[in-house]
Amino acid sequence: MGTKILVIEDSASNRLLLRDILEAKGYLVIEAPDGKAGFELAKKELPALILLDIQMPVIDGFETCRLLRAEQSTARIKILGVTSYAMKGDREKVLSAGFDGYISKPLDTRKLPETVAALLAGRRVFTADKGEL
Repeated sequence: MGTKILVIEDSASNRLLLRDILEAKGYLVIEAPDGKAGFELAKKELPALILLDIQMPVIDGFETCRLLRAEQSTARIKILGVTSYAMKGDREKVLSAGFDGYISKPLDTRKLPETVAALLAGRRVFTADKGEL
């Protein structure tokens, strides 16, 4: 069994895309459709990494990340934000919320596995579609 990754994403098609890419690289992927369900699943499953959509209904990615960091059992899990809004200054915003990095949508499906591997290896990752911020 591969390294466990939790994908928290409200779009079913984006969850499927992430699952396909990550499972092809040998990761075990579990999914949640929103921040609340993702927070509960993270506490139960304790994945090595969470790919967390930032723009979601119910609880957005920033609040979900804060909840994960405040919970003792999930505080050390690596969290990669996935956002459509990677703008100058976002690095500070995601760092202050507790993320270990972020990638922008649309996802570069060729680079995603190396981004995930880098984060799991302990590096911070901040990439936007026009290069690193």
